Amino acid sequence: MSRFLSEEAGRLAPYTPGEQPRDQQYVKLNTNESPFPPSPRVLEAIARETQLNLYSDPTCAQLTEAIAKWYGLAPENVLTGNGSDEILAFAFRAFCGTGKGVAYADVTYSFYRSQVALFGLDATVIPLREDFSLRVEDYLDFPGTVVIANPNAPTGMAIPPSDIRRLLEANRERVVIVDEAYVDFGGESCVPLIPEFDNLLVVQTMSKSRSLAGGRIGFAMGSPELIAGLNRVKYSFNPYNVNRLSIVAGAAAMEDEEYFQSCCAAICRTRARTTEQLQALGFTVLPSRTNFVFAKSDRLSGEALYRGLKEQGVLVRWWAGGSRIGDYLRITIGSDEQMAVLTDRIARLLKQS
Repeated sequence: MSRFLSEEAGRLAPYTPGEQPRDQQYVKLNTNESPFPPSPRVLEAIARETQLNLYSDPTCAQLTEAIAKWYGLAPENVLTGNGSDEILAFAFRAFCGTGKGVAYADVTYSFYRSQVALFGLDATVIPLREDFSLRVEDYLDFPGTVVIANPNAPTGMAIPPSDIRRLLEANRERVVIVDEAYVDFGGESCVPLIPEFDNLLVVQTMSKSRSLAGGRIGFAMGSPELIAGLNRVKYSFNPYNVNRLSIVAGAAAMEDEEYFQSCCAAICRTRARTTEQLQALGFTVLPSRTNFVFAKSDRLSGEALYRGLKEQGVLVRWWAGGSRIGDYLRITIGSDEQMAVLTDRIARLLKQS
């Protein structure tokens, strides 16, 4: 560790992103990217944007209006950011702090833990049930901010908006953040609850269902009061947080609903086939409403499968450390061809074992 590092920075618990290796060509199923390119409209919009000598619009009006229109909201209900991770960071800074702790599940998106360390927050970690389902009753009496990934990552499981409604109604003086990064693959969004609850913040991304992981576009939807709070943090950190190319790309992606729907449907079909194939190979596969599956073998450990697949040119996500998910793999749903390679390589490993 650098001798120049501050004491506060030394206590951080940085988020560990999925591998992005360059040593060889892999079938890359470890970071939940889309197997499809962006909409042709996105590429056309980027080609028309030439004013990169000028700063981007700090309000991101073109993008904000496109998102608001798609969801039937007003622009003041929307804030855009450099990926949903930035939006989440703004939310942790805006709605958690002295006297305002935060609660989230033990098995969920690990970026939440990183934000707790970054901002020195008081966190309450609530275990999922044995079957990895979330029990909303465990959060009803918590007085601070509640963060729920729905559908959850890495499990892929979802709870209904009626459960979120119960949280919102139980205490209207706390913020409930619903991270819907994967909602477009079979989950049910809580956006329709926004007009009813001014304490609900819904966070989404264009990285998954709109094939723009490299564009880094995230957005939050909520009451004008909550959006103003996020803007307070944004304008204290980076007013020009979304670049010109991402603004026009995101707006074009929102407008091409046909392409969006076709990509999501294709991924869901492939997910169903992959689940059946893995189960036929003896895997336990949790019910997924995402663009990945969370699965474990009855014959090989998670580490053995991860390392064996990597040696054969297939990358999946595995969490070391002997935790309760140590035998599970998170497998991104790629193209049909990529998933065929995956199941073939797994069958080889099982045969060798």
